[in-house]
Amino acid sequence: MARGVAGRARAAGEWIGEVVPELVRRHGLPGAQVAVLVDGDVVDAAAGVLNLATGVPVTSDAVFQIGSITKVWTATLVLRLVHEGLLDLDRPVREYLDGFRLADEAASATVTTRQLLNHTAGFDGDIWTDTGRNDDAVRKYVEALADAVQYFAPGELFSYSNSGYVVLGRLVEVLRGKPFNRVLREELVTPLGLSHVATDVEEAILLRPAVGHERVEPDGPLEPVRRWSLVPATAPAGAMFAMSARDLLGFVRHHLSTPGYDVMREPQVEVREPGLVDGHWGLGWSLPDCGGPVVLGHSGYTMGQRAFVRVVPDAGVAVALLTNGGDVFPVFAEVFGHLLPELADVRQPELPTPPENPRPVDANRAAGTFRSSAGTWEVRVDDDGRARVRVSSPDDDEEDEEFEVVALDEDTLITRAPREGRHVVLGLGDPDAEGRARFLRLTGRALVRDTGR
Repeated sequence: MARGVAGRARAAGEWIGEVVPELVRRHGLPGAQVAVLVDGDVVDAAAGVLNLATGVPVTSDAVFQIGSITKVWTATLVLRLVHEGLLDLDRPVREYLDGFRLADEAASATVTTRQLLNHTAGFDGDIWTDTGRNDDAVRKYVEALADAVQYFAPGELFSYSNSGYVVLGRLVEVLRGKPFNRVLREELVTPLGLSHVATDVEEAILLRPAVGHERVEPDGPLEPVRRWSLVPATAPAGAMFAMSARDLLGFVRHHLSTPGYDVMREPQVEVREPGLVDGHWGLGWSLPDCGGPVVLGHSGYTMGQRAFVRVVPDAGVAVALLTNGGDVFPVFAEVFGHLLPELADVRQPELPTPPENPRPVDANRAAGTFRSSAGTWEVRVDDDGRARVRVSSPDDDEEDEEFEVVALDEDTLITRAPREGRHVVLGLGDPDAEGRARFLRLTGRALVRDTGR
C-alpha cells in the first residue's frame, strides 16, 4: 500500500490486503490483483502466483491481460479524434475507411462510428480471423470483413461486438497514420506515466506477466493455457493488452479528470440482461444499473484471464480486479460488494442464481437453434418443461458441451450449475409472430434464431 494515503484509502488498502489472499485461497484462484482509487490515492494488493507451473508470486507490478476493458481505451482514442475534428461519430465509417465493406452493402454504406462504439452496428461480432502479427494485421482483418454477415440493421439492436472494435482500431490507424499499438502507447500509456503496461507479448515478457488458467475437463484441475493471447489482429477489441491493476486505475483517473470524455458516460442504448451487463451502454463504457449514481464498468476475458473495473465518477472512486483463472465471480462479488457501498454508497447488484422451484421453460418461446460465428446454441425443451442447451463450436478441435438451464423468469434462462462461480444467464429475445424468441442474448451478444429449424 502506498504511503501517505488519506484515511479512506488507507482503510481500503488494509481491507484488500487482508481479504484478497484469503479470497484467492478460498476460491481456488491461481492469482489476483485488486486496486482501489479513492480520494485521489490508489492502493493495491496482490496474492497467489502468476503461473501454477512455475510458482512465481503475484506482485503489485505484475501484468494481467485486461481483455475487453481494452475497448474503453480504444473508444478513448476515437474520442480524441472527434475532439480534434478529424472524425464525426455520426457519419458513415466508409467516409474514413475507403472501400470498407461488409456482406450487406446497405450496412456497409451507412454504419457509423457511434454504432460501432455502442455495439449496434449489427454485423457478426465474434470473428477471429488470424491475419498475422505484423503492422498490417488490423488492416487485413478489416478487409476480411467483406464476408461478415449482417444480423440486424445498423442501430436496430445492441449486440456486443469484438469485430466492430477492430474496425474502430483501424479508424485510429488510418487517421493517425500509425499502427494501433503504437498510437495506444504514444497517446495514453506513455503520457500517463504507466510503467507496467504491455501492448503485446514481446513487451509482456520483459515484465512479470500472468498466465491464464483453464480446466480441460469441467471438474478437472486448473492448468496453464498453451497460448498467451487471442489473435493479434483483434488487439483493439482486447486480444493482448496487459497491465497492473494500479496502472489500469491510472488510466481511470485520467478519464475522471478529463471533461472531454464525459460523453462516453452518456447512455446510448438499453441493455437488459440480468448479471454484469444489465442497464445501458455508453461509448465504450458499460453503464450497469446499480440503483443510484452513474456507475461505469467493463469486464474482460482472454485465454483464462478475467478482469473487472467499476467506476463511480461522482464519488471519484474506482475498483479494479485482475485474475488468471479459477472461480473468479465469488471474488468479484465480495470485493465489489464491499468496496462500492463502503466508499461510494453504491450497491453492487448480486449475480443471479436459479430459483429453488423454477417454472417450466416455455418450449415455444425458447426451443430452437441459435447461431453466430462463435458457435451454435441448440435449446431443447422436454414435455415437462426441463431444458438443456448444447453448444457446438466452429472449431473442430473443441468438443460440444451440454448443460441444463431453468427459467429465471419468462424472458430469461439460467444455468443450473455454476461455472467460474456464477450461473450464466441466457435472455430470450423479442418474440416473433409465432411467439418464438428471435434471438438468444448471451453475455450481451444476440445470437440469431435459425429459422430453418
